[in-house]
Amino acid sequence: MAWQPHPGWRARLLQPLAWMYLALAAAHRAWWRHLRRPARLPVPVVVVGNLVVGGAGKTPVVIALVQALRAAGWSPGVVARGYGRAAGRTPCLATPASSADEIGDEPLLIQRRSAAPLAVGAQRAAAARLLLARHPEVDLIVCDDGLQHHALAHDAAVVVFDDRGAGNGLALPAGPLREPLPGTVPPPWLVLYTGRRGASTPLPGTHTPAEATRVLAFAAWRQGQGGTGASAGEPLGALAGRPLLALAGIGDPPKFFAALADAGLR
Repeated sequence: MAWQPHPGWRARLLQPLAWMYLALAAAHRAWWRHLRRPARLPVPVVVVGNLVVGGAGKTPVVIALVQALRAAGWSPGVVARGYGRAAGRTPCLATPASSADEIGDEPLLIQRRSAAPLAVGAQRAAAARLLLARHPEVDLIVCDDGLQHHALAHDAAVVVFDDRGAGNGLALPAGPLREPLPGTVPPPWLVLYTGRRGASTPLPGTHTPAEATRVLAFAAWRQGQGGTGASAGEPLGALAGRPLLALAGIGDPPKFFAALADAGLR
């Protein structure tokens, strides 16, 4: 329903709730803009997020952004919410021995693939201060899924869309939008399209299709083995000709299965 290009009757029935959601979201933004002061860190902050619910490809973008910043001479660190971790709201630093239970599965993937200093916490500002205190070499923070986290000021934002775009164009629960789609791209934003078809909304942006190219044994990954970065594991084509059972735990599972099919795997 939410990802259809035009609202159906079910979405229309839910639209009053969507208006209520947008009003509450606007009040929350106004609260931080006029009554509270977002935390400002001593280093630049770049958030990676999206305007829709579900998996649009933020995590791979965070990994690629960290690698690109490092290649450009920066020393980036990463801050994430850490959904699903057992430690709750207390900020903590990732270590080579960290598990998904301790820091969350997506932060663990980011830390393993990028080898960047990483901290998790519900309060991103507190997590970032912990990261900077323990890693004074960090001169830029990448905040994963931080677009709607108004308590931490940011200097730039990478807004990610896949081929589903903004769906039916309505806000939760009638559609997939977390906030209204703007008429123009605000100056601190870079809109990034990671799908196959290019731009999937009216917003101008950059098209960088995400491609699955390598595979790493799950047992090795869980143990922190297999290396980090783009060269980790072995080429995806190494699985060609083998009987496979594919499982996905991401926000948009069909995207994963399509990537396997594109690589010639069955």
